[in-house]
Amino acid sequence: MNVNQLLKQLVLAELEKAVDLYLNKKNLTSLKDSLKIRIEYSRDEKFGDYSSPFALENKNVLNLNPKEIADAVLLEIKNDSMFEFVSFSPPGFINFRIHTSFLNQYVASVMSPHVQFAETLNKEKILLEFVSANPTGPMNIVSARSAAYGDALANLLASLGHNVKREFYVNDYGNQVYLLGVAVLLRIFESKGETISFQEEESEESVIDLIKRRILPKESYRGDYIKDIALHCLEDQTRSSFVFDSVSNEKWDEVIDFLSRFAVEYNLAKQKEDLALFGVNFDLFFSERSLHDAGDVERVPSILKKEDVTTIDGKLHFLSTIYGDDKDRVIRREDGRPTYLMADIAYHYNKFQRGFDTLIDIWGPDHYGYIARLKGAVKSFGKTEESFRVLIAQQVNLIENKEKVKMSKRLGIFQTMRDLLSYLGKQGRDVGRYFFLMRSSDAPLDFDLDLAKDESDKNPVFYIQYAHARICSIFRELQVPMELKPLESGISVEFLNQEERTRLLFWVARLQEEVYDTASSFEPHRLTNYLQSLSKSFTKFYSQKDNRIKDKVGNERDTLLILVLYTKLALESGLKLLGISAPEKMSKEET
Repeated sequence: MNVNQLLKQLVLAELEKAVDLYLNKKNLTSLKDSLKIRIEYSRDEKFGDYSSPFALENKNVLNLNPKEIADAVLLEIKNDSMFEFVSFSPPGFINFRIHTSFLNQYVASVMSPHVQFAETLNKEKILLEFVSANPTGPMNIVSARSAAYGDALANLLASLGHNVKREFYVNDYGNQVYLLGVAVLLRIFESKGETISFQEEESEESVIDLIKRRILPKESYRGDYIKDIALHCLEDQTRSSFVFDSVSNEKWDEVIDFLSRFAVEYNLAKQKEDLALFGVNFDLFFSERSLHDAGDVERVPSILKKEDVTTIDGKLHFLSTIYGDDKDRVIRREDGRPTYLMADIAYHYNKFQRGFDTLIDIWGPDHYGYIARLKGAVKSFGKTEESFRVLIAQQVNLIENKEKVKMSKRLGIFQTMRDLLSYLGKQGRDVGRYFFLMRSSDAPLDFDLDLAKDESDKNPVFYIQYAHARICSIFRELQVPMELKPLESGISVEFLNQEERTRLLFWVARLQEEVYDTASSFEPHRLTNYLQSLSKSFTKFYSQKDNRIKDKVGNERDTLLILVLYTKLALESGLKLLGISAPEKMSKEET
């Protein structure tokens, strides 16, 4: 398979062929490069399966009104065997209805003996980095959205033939990790009966002095999960002895470093458990600390162009304004400490050094301003702008009883990924993933907890799964194996020439192009929309008495069996790409 075999591309190719014939006859070939030729799905099925605004968009180039352009093109294409009809609709659209016999042949070619996807001609080695939640606490709801988005996107890109690796970047170095260790130490004191207090106003007092007075710094972490880490640390006698010996000898840096590392390991293990519950598996967890230990961060100035780096007031700056940033960025402070940007540059350089052609990062909503500076650094060390792409997983608002649920990570009053999965129950993985994926990731999402808990077909993921389970129940009832052996005797087009049957065949045929378009645009929500439409088409088909397979015999029965089996395969394949199960039995499958 390749991209040229996609149904939409075939329609576009036929349109381009007709336009070429028209231009040749009118001696207008010189205008070809100025023309816009594109195909889109029809907004109203009554006009056809596909539509092109060609006549409207090129009226000025051709100096003709849209109706004249459309009539000329229709003359060249209307007898093509691929189409049942081609028509014009104001203000300037050319509409196409695919012929049933063509749809039948096309679907058989891409669905048998198994579902095939159209692979891109330019296959790449892609590193997809997502989630990368700070190991300073449990993963929150935005991280859950990123997890669903990144995992589905990895599946989709792999379906095009790309070699995709999933990576989680562990931010286990720096001040936040240090403050995590501080928080654990104070909670250890508390577990031993000491009273700790919380700093509410910033002061000039050092962190060590605050620790000595058993005061938790304002910028440190206060959630109850810190208490759990402290207690877990003390469960081991060796760890406990080291902590209290270090405290007795006032080896504050040693004990804080030890507790920071321990807390990171503890939190990361919990994050991995949460990801596993959500059905997300990474190929690699990459440590930021490893970059510092290997000296890669300190080498950053040498990998950037000389003219892109300069020292100002004792600080080393990357001149990111050259690459469109709003100001130049410090990468090394006066005291020699690297900034976060310097480490991130080292990390992305390391990714390319590992042999990846394209890097894709999924970031949270508060990182928009960071994109230009890091993209600039990638170009400065010699890679193209196209080789590095940043996608944003926007804010999530949990809605319960029509009210927003409040979240705060530092204070520990937030909804975690695990909280959400537990709340949603046994179907939490499927429902959570679907709800995170059914809207564009770059737009804020209102996650309706009440709808997510609804186990009826009002819940959009259950609506799709019920359609799949209902088809399975048909085969169970008829005691027919769910395989494509009937194709050996052929499928009868004569029994497809009925509105609901033809529409269902068309929606099945769209699977390959929908997957290709979804993967190419990095928009998994487009696939959820398609699966809803396919399920709706099947439900409409199934509701018609004339389509009850148990009442049919002979070729008509076999034809309908194959049609619903195609539908099952399309639903199953689409759900699998999204990381969602396709159950064969559900409580309402017979309804």
